[in-house]
Amino acid sequence: MNQFPRHYFETRLRLVSDPMNAVARLASSGLHPDYVVYENSGTWSYAGGSVAEITLDRTGARLRQQEEVTLPWTGRPLKQVQDLLDAVRIKSWRAYGWVTFELSYAKDGDLRHIGDQRLLHLVVPHTEIRIEGGEAHLRSADQATLTAALDALMSEQDAAPTVPRPVDVRQPGADAYRRLVGAAIEEIRDHRLQKVIFSRVVPVDFEVDFVGTYLEGRRGNSPARSFLLHLGGMEATGFSPEIVAQVDPAGRVVSQPLAGTRALTGDRTENERLRRELLADPKEIYEHAISVKIAYDELLGVCTDGTVDVEEFMVVKERGTVQHLASRVSGQLSTGRDAWDAFGAVFPAVTASGVPKDAAYDSIRSNESEARGLYSGAVLTLDQDGSMDAALVLRSVYRQNGRTWLRAGAGIVGNSLPERELEETCEKLGSVGRFLVPVAQPVGAASAKTAREAHA
Repeated sequence: MNQFPRHYFETRLRLVSDPMNAVARLASSGLHPDYVVYENSGTWSYAGGSVAEITLDRTGARLRQQEEVTLPWTGRPLKQVQDLLDAVRIKSWRAYGWVTFELSYAKDGDLRHIGDQRLLHLVVPHTEIRIEGGEAHLRSADQATLTAALDALMSEQDAAPTVPRPVDVRQPGADAYRRLVGAAIEEIRDHRLQKVIFSRVVPVDFEVDFVGTYLEGRRGNSPARSFLLHLGGMEATGFSPEIVAQVDPAGRVVSQPLAGTRALTGDRTENERLRRELLADPKEIYEHAISVKIAYDELLGVCTDGTVDVEEFMVVKERGTVQHLASRVSGQLSTGRDAWDAFGAVFPAVTASGVPKDAAYDSIRSNESEARGLYSGAVLTLDQDGSMDAALVLRSVYRQNGRTWLRAGAGIVGNSLPERELEETCEKLGSVGRFLVPVAQPVGAASAKTAREAHA
């Protein structure tokens, strides 16, 4: 058996190509069947393969490095995940992965609403490349892969030109969604909850090139974070409008609730009119304010007294095809608390679940047509120094078990209008649906298909 790597081979490279194109080359290079690409505030990362892998489901948490370590379910799953990360033996590790929305049902130990699905999947990568300020920092568990990654980065061959195929995001499930909104309004008027986010699914009936879609979609969006992943049987690419939680090594935590939406158009005058309308709309302001209040209250439970603050309130952020009301809530973690405590306090994002959260969970489970999975979960990175960055998974396209789809929701409160909430989902779906790139057909395949259709 090969000796387990306890350190990375490392090198640096001055990069002349665009970092987005560089990480796309790495993703499509075939170096690793599983990978995560993550963009965070000007830093682009590629994480390929794994030297350690952590998964979580209803039976417990597992670490696979040279051997497998299993921690049976104890009711404290996030603590178990951290315990397993502490057992990773490679120096200066960084983990990448995803968390499903359904972890929200089980994070405090309750398994009643959890099936057999995986709730979390993290990897400490075999090979990692981070690009910042025009310099790439490469590290790999073996010298040969480090050299191959260097070759991929230095290649001048970028992705071939692509032509997106927009999908209809307006019609699929529209009538059912209007009815859902009506049902939610009744629940709110009956005082069962104050706010809930219902989502709808839009199927994609062609095979999507996820790397090509990432490139097209990122050029057409202005996300807080972006990602591209093929990990644990799930493929996804997305342009996240907000972070769930960001924790620095000193324990400062930031959450960024976005709630309240209007479209962004190609007309500057119209965008400004919609912006004024957004800032003056009582429904949107109320929806945003209660979301900020919940995020504030959640951080109070894990932060030192007197440190929780709303450092930015109700500014307008442009995110691709929409503009949102946005706020930032921050605090200093209490002694003995870590990044998972912060994440557990605010996950799932109130802007993707509802108020109060437990009542919103019940309503979502009762009314939505299927489990959410990665939608409104998180894609995240964690460092050995205790830092974390967790992006809310929205504005994304997904593929799993041969099925490809989009999904988006809207925040519903007592004075919501079904037609307006449906329109909001269309505005959000457009930030991805217009950029879907179909997989290129082999030479001759298109003409053969045309001939078959003509013969039929």
